[in-house]
Amino acid sequence: MAPKTKFTKDQIIDAAFEIARTDGFDGITIRKVADRLGSSIAPIYVNFKDVNELIQEVIQKTFAISKQLLTEQNTGHPFHDIGAASLRFAKEYSVLFRDLVMKKNDHRNDQDQDMGMLVELMKQDPDLQGLTDGELMTILLKMKIFQTGLSVMVANGLLPDEFDEERMLQIMDSTATDIITAAKMRKKAGG
Repeated sequence: MAPKTKFTKDQIIDAAFEIARTDGFDGITIRKVADRLGSSIAPIYVNFKDVNELIQEVIQKTFAISKQLLTEQNTGHPFHDIGAASLRFAKEYSVLFRDLVMKKNDHRNDQDQDMGMLVELMKQDPDLQGLTDGELMTILLKMKIFQTGLSVMVANGLLPDEFDEERMLQIMDSTATDIITAAKMRKKAGG
């Protein structure tokens, strides 16, 4: 009898991730992952108790990729970088973006923690100096509402053809400037 091919946990997660990238998280099945690996289902069950555990690992990998995209921006203006990374994720991983943002799911349980981390990042932005945590959180929420709409349009190919990445970033930056300027004016006016 020939020895069974062994697969690492990471190889299994990578195979499941590639399935999710085209078919969404709901498209991941133990059988599909095994087929992608050219294997029986046994190696998958050696590493994961069920498909839900595997899907959770794929979701963690997706969040890690999202954070990596943010790290790669690094323009010195973290608030801009947050938006640019979001647009890039929506464009490059449109199926995963739609699954995480446009479908009701339990995958975003750590959203408050993410918002806190983003506010901490925003404190490093020279354009946001002097604003309180509460003011930064409000700016982030307003921008997130705009950004989500723009990213949904990107992920679904709903923007006109002339809206290349540069044009999308210009609109995002212009909107961010408007939101920040209004917040600073309110602060200066005392309200």
